[in-house]
Amino acid sequence: MAKIKPAKGAPYARILGVGGYRPTRVVPNEVILETIDSSDEWIRSRSGIETRHWASPEETVAAMSVEASGKAIANAGIHAGQIGAVVVSTVSHFKQTPAVATEIADLLGTDKAAAFDISAGCAGFGYGLTLAKGMVVEGSAEYVLVIGVERLSDLTDLEDRATAFLFGDGAGAVVVGPSGEPAIGPTVWGSEGDKSETIKQTVAWDRFRIGDVSELPLDRAGHVKFPAITQEGQAVFRWAVFEMAKVAQQALDAAGITSDELDVFIPHQANVRIIDSMVKTLKLPEHVTVARDVRTTGNTSAASIPLAMERLLATGEAKSGDTALVIGFGAGLAYAASVVTLP
Repeated sequence: MAKIKPAKGAPYARILGVGGYRPTRVVPNEVILETIDSSDEWIRSRSGIETRHWASPEETVAAMSVEASGKAIANAGIHAGQIGAVVVSTVSHFKQTPAVATEIADLLGTDKAAAFDISAGCAGFGYGLTLAKGMVVEGSAEYVLVIGVERLSDLTDLEDRATAFLFGDGAGAVVVGPSGEPAIGPTVWGSEGDKSETIKQTVAWDRFRIGDVSELPLDRAGHVKFPAITQEGQAVFRWAVFEMAKVAQQALDAAGITSDELDVFIPHQANVRIIDSMVKTLKLPEHVTVARDVRTTGNTSAASIPLAMERLLATGEAKSGDTALVIGFGAGLAYAASVVTLP
């Protein structure tokens, strides 16, 4: 029997660089209030969100990804030709095929890098980071570009009082490469498909192909609504606060890190109330810097963790070498958490 030659990768992997892109248009709560019966005070008290960014027609999923990726590649001190794989997490690229990752890889000038999309909602960055770590250690790529990107303004029902104020657009990217010491801890991940109806798309794409629009939701003008993201807010809140705090603790334990040794906490930027409740449940010490980028960026799903990471480093609230706990959670219901060393 022939023996397969063992792979020769790096002993460990680390995040080498991070980059972000936020669309130029800043949308305050007042704009959202034009289509829902609410108030700025209510939105802030429920979510902590003050503003969000919405993309222009030119700020496509690919265009935003290229901007964020260029910064991450430069920050990592490498060039695009060294990227061996591009992993893009998104739910708002509307072409079923080809993957937008292939377009991004070409636009960046990679040397025929492997490229593919994944769909894991708000947990997508954590899923991509785990895949990248595996590729670097296994040896199938020396450097992997992981992108979280969303244009959730395209999937927002502006007449839905429960969700109209939540979502924003943007892209965040990191370069994962070889390391001589552990810098990305074990991933604690999974899904709870029995709860998948709590966050979902309102209407499946094939309902439009069938042609029967009699049961499709209509807007105030009587037109069929474009599919949007909807959620059961209270159910999601309880799950995120109580179950995801357990997952976050498991990730700390798996990495052999105590909360006292932690420098930074970067949870998915869903809602300030969820973030604050998780901090309390985890009993994080006061010295731990907590990302609350959601206040001015909104919920950008797969993009939220790298965008928050980039901002913390840019503002000096976190520094290179800090130990950070990152956790993403959302539609699926899927989740992924790990401890990383910041680039």
